Amino acid sequence: MKKRVKELLIGLLTGLIVNTFGILICLFIVSLIKGLTVSEAFSFYIESGTSWSILTLGALPNLLAFFGFLKINKEQRARGVILATFLTAITAYIIYFT
Repeated sequence: MKKRVKELLIGLLTGLIVNTFGILICLFIVSLIKGLTVSEAFSFYIESGTSWSILTLGALPNLLAFFGFLKINKEQRARGVILATFLTAITAYIIYFT
């Protein structure tokens, strides 16, 4: 039982880290397109109230982590990545509706 929880937490942490890198990649791409710095692009999304969109786009790389864990037969870690994706979705909905 403890091993399952440990594997789930590893997957959750992996999903959150991959999501963070996804957000940074999205901000970098937007900053290149708009000719801004990354901090200016981040400030733009915060001020305009559309930070939820960058948050959800940042979750796309979780697909790679999810299928990567499935490929090496680490189902509990894949479940942790799905949990991180659900947490991201819930956070995005809270940001969107407030």
